Amino acid sequence: MAKELLRIEDLHAWYGESHILHGVNLTVNEGEVVTLLGRNGAGRTTTLRAIVGMTGARKGAVKINGQDVLKLAPHKVARLGVGYCPEERGIFASLTAEENLMLPPVIAPGGMSLEEIYTMFPNLQERASSPGTRLSGGEQQMLAVARILRTGARLLLLDEISEGLAPVIVQKLAEMILTLKAKGYTIVLVEQNFRFAAPLADRFYVMEHGTIVKQFAQDELTENMGMLQEYLGV
Repeated sequence: MAKELLRIEDLHAWYGESHILHGVNLTVNEGEVVTLLGRNGAGRTTTLRAIVGMTGARKGAVKINGQDVLKLAPHKVARLGVGYCPEERGIFASLTAEENLMLPPVIAPGGMSLEEIYTMFPNLQERASSPGTRLSGGEQQMLAVARILRTGARLLLLDEISEGLAPVIVQKLAEMILTLKAKGYTIVLVEQNFRFAAPLADRFYVMEHGTIVKQFAQDELTENMGMLQEYLGV
């Protein structure tokens, strides 16, 4: 029986007066790759931000290993082994790639060593002394993910990591996700690129207007393509 790592129950979230999430319910088991699908504005990014406490007001429940974290500050949620990689990446331009990589604190035991990270991302080793501004978009994305892996986080929330990148880089990121899954990491992906996400995910949640409208497993993908066409235009 798979162990449940993340449970969201009737989650509502606001940015100021704007009510974005309207009762989101989902679960993620340890070692799973789960993808949130939906059009822009459906609430997928807000769901990730709400998990780590980076929205405005929230109500409902966000449980990590059974502990409700809704009232915890973001840095305390991180210390439960949660890593969030935002769409904007957040690379520090004045620091080198390696300085960016070493910046976040270790939050839990078992984080990847520098050697392990460079084995997974050889581009970053080649660019270790390059300033953040000199990295390509793909290298910046690899660095944003690699920073999390060093901290010891085991639940990874990845927001649009393939966006705007060349196909060869997207393929490397897909290989990275499969490698991390094989190592037992749990991954929640927000992705607009359906062709990138489809072969990687164990389960899919489809969002519309701030709520979950459909969920299905990898082996149900073919029979749900008509519904996905309707919701996503894929």
